[in-house]
Amino acid sequence: MWNGQPTRAASNINQVFAQAAADFAVPVPLLKALCYMEGHLGNHGGTASIDGGYGCMHLMATRDSDSLTLAARDLKVDPALLKTDLATNIRGGASVLRDYWGQLFPGRAPATSLDAWYGVLSAYSGASTLSVAHMYADAVYKLVNRGFVARAETGEIVTLAAQHVVPRITAALSHAAKYTPIGAMALMQPDSAFLPHGCSRTGDTDYPGAINCILDPDKFDCNSVDDNDPCNYESAVRPADYPVDFVGIHDAEGSLVDTINYFHNVNSAVSSHYIVDTDGTVYQIVHDNDIAYHIGNYWYNQHAIGVEHVGYAATGYQWYNTAMYMSSARLVAYLLNKYHLPLDRSHVIGHGDVPAPSVALMPNHVDPGPYWLWGYYFNLINAMGVPFAHNTAFSTNVISIDPPFDRLPVGQGGHETAANYNFFSLYNGPGTDTGLIPHAGNSTTDETSNIGPGVSYAYTAVVKDQAGTGMTMYRIWYGVEAHLKDKKPSRLCSARQAWLAVPAYAVNRGIGMAVVLGTATKVYSKPEQKSDDQIGDAPQGAIFVSGLGVLNDKNIYWYEINFNHRQAWIPESAVTL
Repeated sequence: MWNGQPTRAASNINQVFAQAAADFAVPVPLLKALCYMEGHLGNHGGTASIDGGYGCMHLMATRDSDSLTLAARDLKVDPALLKTDLATNIRGGASVLRDYWGQLFPGRAPATSLDAWYGVLSAYSGASTLSVAHMYADAVYKLVNRGFVARAETGEIVTLAAQHVVPRITAALSHAAKYTPIGAMALMQPDSAFLPHGCSRTGDTDYPGAINCILDPDKFDCNSVDDNDPCNYESAVRPADYPVDFVGIHDAEGSLVDTINYFHNVNSAVSSHYIVDTDGTVYQIVHDNDIAYHIGNYWYNQHAIGVEHVGYAATGYQWYNTAMYMSSARLVAYLLNKYHLPLDRSHVIGHGDVPAPSVALMPNHVDPGPYWLWGYYFNLINAMGVPFAHNTAFSTNVISIDPPFDRLPVGQGGHETAANYNFFSLYNGPGTDTGLIPHAGNSTTDETSNIGPGVSYAYTAVVKDQAGTGMTMYRIWYGVEAHLKDKKPSRLCSARQAWLAVPAYAVNRGIGMAVVLGTATKVYSKPEQKSDDQIGDAPQGAIFVSGLGVLNDKNIYWYEINFNHRQAWIPESAVTL
């Protein structure tokens, strides 16, 4: 543990880097590269990454690594401050790097040369395997070699000048396993992605051009390992075993290295088929025909392909960019053609569009969040040769939201800004002064009182905002968290008529079929009529829009409906067309 005296952090982020480097004897370029790689110079709202790291310095609080507690002890601060305060987080990361230097090189003063920190960065990664630890260090040195100019969440510009550095691979890590570190070799090929052990460019992937990081079935396949052993996915023969009806779009809540590390950890019990990095590189983790555990609802896992994107939902505008969107669009175009799926928001869905499997597990995840530009994304997929779905609603009262800031990043150089936020709220009455409908969450990514672009709803009335904002108010049926204040509180959602506030220029004719309930009905998380699967209810006369239907194994036809921000399911017997 570093045993110096804590110093009050500077307020300017560039001063913070300089001060932390001076106080803990860690080179400034390494601190900047780490903070950019893990957080794009932000703390992403204080939320943990996919593998339990906090802030731009990825301070971890897991059973494998507790650098968060170590940093808190070093700085004599509450761990909560390290999660939320950017300056404190940077200083905490610097202190832990100094601690790891002392552990690896006891009695030696920290090196001022950048090439000597490879082993420390590998240890700092908290990776579950040596190969991923080396990949982590490689990624930091790649940033040092390339440099960057970027805007921090504080609004300040941070510059890292490119420096040619070939790291020295330390004996402590080089001899830890029968594995040749790739760092120095990879830096001789700056246009190549750094690949961990187990990943290759062999071409043995379903998607042409993807990096092969496919999980070893002997270790990770639930159908291969012993009973009760941890596992990450199920081997299957899709679509013969289960039809593929969806492509699930995610953000990973972490950097590329965090995400690969997590999926390659058998104890995580999660996986996805693909990861798309910010530079557009695609990595395949699970074969298309197998079932990955990625979308928080087992029925959807059986019927979906998962595509993760490096970044965080709360600060997606700092991560999502043109290179990522274009590469992902090409991948999804391939998947839609492969499985003969239409290009619409019923089949290309976000994790945040998928219902939790039960009320007890509500809410499901909210990624890719309010900064994922569905209109822009769909136009790119269409440009790859996939036609838009031809199921425009017959009913003129079926609408979807299509704001201009969902069609293109509003920042420079293909980057987004906070102005790309694209969720629209629902109110209790026909005015924005009537209060939001009941909801439990209050974060920018909360999905319990709003809708996103491209999803269709049927309105039953339309008026101008009585509060005088100029917005148009559409009354729609929506599954509201109406039981939060019951004697026995519940997140069961009951369909109510709520008022959606949108600018008139942001509304388009929707797609899908309006369905009217002929009887009061229970609403389910999947097309099965089991009590544990009920997530809501709706009265007779409620109107929803359906984009697809399925025949379940009991030969009962079910309609998917846009119940609230998420999909849900009702049996055909409840519907009067």
